[in-house]
Parts: sequence; C-alpha cells; structure tokens
Amino acid sequence: MPLLLPSLYPILDASFLPAFERGAYLTRIVCELEDEGVTLLQYRNKSGDEAEALTDAEVMRTAATKALRLIMNDSPELAVRVGFDGVHVGQTDRSPSEARAIVGAERIVGVSTHNRAQLTAAAALPVDYIAFGPVFATSSKLNPDPVVGLDGVREARALTSKPLVAIGGITLENAQSVLDAGADSVAMISAMFGPGKDSAKIAKDFLRNFR
Repeated sequence: MPLLLPSLYPILDASFLPAFERGAYLTRIVCELEDEGVTLLQYRNKSGDEAEALTDAEVMRTAATKALRLIMNDSPELAVRVGFDGVHVGQTDRSPSEARAIVGAERIVGVSTHNRAQLTAAAALPVDYIAFGPVFATSSKLNPDPVVGLDGVREARALTSKPLVAIGGITLENAQSVLDAGADSVAMISAMFGPGKDSAKIAKDFLRNFR
C-alpha cells in the first residue's frame, strides 16, 4: 500500500538544538509538534558523532507516541537500533536498496534526489517516497545542489507516481505554490526550527492552511 504522506514534513537538524538542556528541548519540541498534528518528523545530524545522534534519537523516541512517525537521516542501523519508523538516505549515503535490507519491509525508506536522472533512478528503487530539491535557495546545507524551482517540481511530478516531498527553502509563504506544482508534502527546516522560531505555532499555522 502506498505511503500517505502528510502535507508537512518537518526536518529537525541537530545544528538547531541548544547546548543547554538539549534533552528537555527535544522532549518539548517533539510533544508540541505532535500535539499540533505533525505526524512525520525527521532527525538530521550531519556534524555530531554517533553517540550524540543516539542520545538525541532515544529522547525523541521516548517523547513521541506512535501517532508521530520518526525518520532517521542517513543511518538505517541507528533507525533500527532506536526504534524509529524509517530512514532517509541521500545520494552519498547507503543506497536505498541497502537501507531497505537493513530496516526491513515495514519501515519507511526515503531518498533525496536533485535532478531528473537521480529522480528517474529512484523511482525504480524500493523507496516509499522521493524527496526532490532544492526548490528554492536554502541555507540549511553548506553546499546545496542547484535550485530546481517550481518547474522542476512539476517535471518531477510527471516522472514518478511515488509520493513526492519537495525540499529546500520552503516557508509558510511559498508552500502553496509548491503543493500546487505537484508535491505531496513539503519539508520545512530552517523556516521552522532555530533561534526565535516558535516551531509548534508554525506547524499549527501550516496545518490549518494546508492540511
């Protein structure tokens, strides 16, 4: 049965987590997002070590109920170890086929793509959804891939029937245009998390408009 993606797919990058009372923050943000109706949340840690990622993931798993599916970025082994609901891999991580073999048939596997060739290849792989972008300029990656724009999203939609997550520079203000272009779901990263951001309110406002 195809995965039914929610319209909102928050990605919590570890770089946004505070150094002080990190566990308490993680617990609060997971509970608040779930309370506002978020049903899919990815944890991404590109700079910390495995021990840090494991600690963060265990806090998140304890805080979330089964209503909130948790996705681990990059590491299928860690996803299984902490009981996350799936894994998301990029073009330089383990292949989707390797990830599927590790996490099994029941967990979610997603993959990042950035151009037509990657997306076409991903469509034939054992993945539950395909992420495509960056749609707009983004500050959440040090070396982002070229912007694909809304036309890129439209092309991606025409190339695959698999659930499509648009990613890169998406905000409350431009999300409608991305969904109109054919995305099933939009990933929000820096527009939702970071200093001064009320992540729960942003999620609430999004879901009120785009559920």
